[in-house]
Amino acid sequence: MSKQITGFSKLTKEEKITWLATHFFIDKEQGIGTLESYWNSNKKLQKLHDDFIENTLSNFYFPYAIAPNFVINGRDYAIPMAIEESSVVAAASLVAKFWSTRGGFKTKVISTTKIGQVHFMYMDNESDLVTYFNSIKSELFKVTNNITKNMRQRGGGILDIELRNKTKDLDNYYQLHVTFETKDSMGANFINTCLETIANRFKDTDTLNIEVVMSILSNYVPDCLVRAEVSCKVEELYKEDSEYYAQKFITALAIANAEPHRAVTHNKGIMNGIDSVVIATGNDFRAVEAGVHTYASKSGQYKSLSNAKISGGIFSFWIEIPLSLGTVGGLTKLHPLAKLSLEILQNPSAKELMEIVAVVGLAQNFAALRALTTTGIQKGHMKMHLGNIIKQLTTDEKEVTYLLEYFKNRPISHSAVVAEFERIKA
Repeated sequence: MSKQITGFSKLTKEEKITWLATHFFIDKEQGIGTLESYWNSNKKLQKLHDDFIENTLSNFYFPYAIAPNFVINGRDYAIPMAIEESSVVAAASLVAKFWSTRGGFKTKVISTTKIGQVHFMYMDNESDLVTYFNSIKSELFKVTNNITKNMRQRGGGILDIELRNKTKDLDNYYQLHVTFETKDSMGANFINTCLETIANRFKDTDTLNIEVVMSILSNYVPDCLVRAEVSCKVEELYKEDSEYYAQKFITALAIANAEPHRAVTHNKGIMNGIDSVVIATGNDFRAVEAGVHTYASKSGQYKSLSNAKISGGIFSFWIEIPLSLGTVGGLTKLHPLAKLSLEILQNPSAKELMEIVAVVGLAQNFAALRALTTTGIQKGHMKMHLGNIIKQLTTDEKEVTYLLEYFKNRPISHSAVVAEFERIKA
C-alpha cells in the first residue's frame, strides 16, 4: 500500500494524525495517545503553537530552567535556559555563583553590523559594470526608503552597498554586499525585503546583461561581535594547587586551538549554554550555530571560540563570538515563554541579550574545562544522568531511593545501574 498523500496540509489536525497512525504507527492507539498527551489544555495557547509552523500535530517540550546568581557588568541576572541535556543548567549555575564572588562577568558589544547579499552573474566588461553600479548606487538606497523608514527612525537601516568581484571563486560571479544595522530586531525579514528591492532595481537595465541568482541575508556575521570575560588572581581559582591547574586549564585551550577534533567538542560545550538561552528567548539557534562555527574557522582551521592567559598572577578567560539576536519581532513577541524569558532578563536590548548569551557560553566552557582538567567530565555528568537512567527502569519510590543511594559513591554507567536494578528485582 502506497504511503504517498496529496493535500496533507489541507487535512485537519485529527485527520493528519489518523493518516499518520494508519501508515506509520506500530501501536495506533498508543501513538495517537502520545501525541494528544502533549496538547496544551489551553485551547487558545495550543492554537497559537499550531500556527507557528505547517502540519502541526503536537508539541515537543524542552525542559525550561533558570540558572541564578549571574553577575554581568555589576548587574544580577537569573537566566532562563531551554535544554534537554543533563548537567548543563547545574554547571552554569555553579559557575555563576563561583564568579559572582570574583567580580562577575564583564562584557562588551564590539560591533552590530549584519550582512545581506545580492548574488548575480555577469559575463561582460567589468569596467562597464563598475560604472553602472556607481551611477545607480544612490538610487539603490532610495528605492528602499519606504522599507527602511521605521528602522532609520530607530537609528538603523542600510549602512553601505558594495559591488564585489567574486570571479576568482566562480566564473562570472559578482555580488552586491550590503551591510545593515537592525537595532533590537534580528532583522531577517527586513534585510531580505531590502535585498530583493535592491536587486529588482539593480537588474532593471537595458545596457547590461545582469542575471540575479538570489538575494538573501547571511547568517555569518563576523562584524556583529560580542566579548565576555572573567578574571581573578590565580590563587583564587582552586582550593589547592591553583597554579598547576590554571596552567593545565590553559594547556587544554591550547589543545583546542591546535586540534580540530577537540575544538569541535570544546565549542559544542559552549553552544550548550548559548543555544539554551537563544531557544528560551525565541531566537534562531540554527542561524547562531551556523555563524558561530564559521567564525571558529576564520583562520582556515577550526579552533576554540574561547581563550585564556595568565599575566602578572591574574588568570583571564574570555570569548569573542558573533551573535545576531533580536528582542522584538518574530517568536520573541509571539511565544509566551519567550516573552517571559525576556521579562526575567529585565527586558534587555539586543546588545544586552548578546552579552547575556555570550556569558552563558563562557560559563559553560569554564565548567567543562575545569571538570576535564581536574576530576574528569563524567563524574558530574553521570551523577546528573543517573536519575534519567533510573526513570527508564522504575518509578517505584523505594527502588529509586535505593538506587540513588547505592550509586552515591560508586562509578555510574548505564550497564551498572541496570545490573543493580536487576539484582534487587531478582
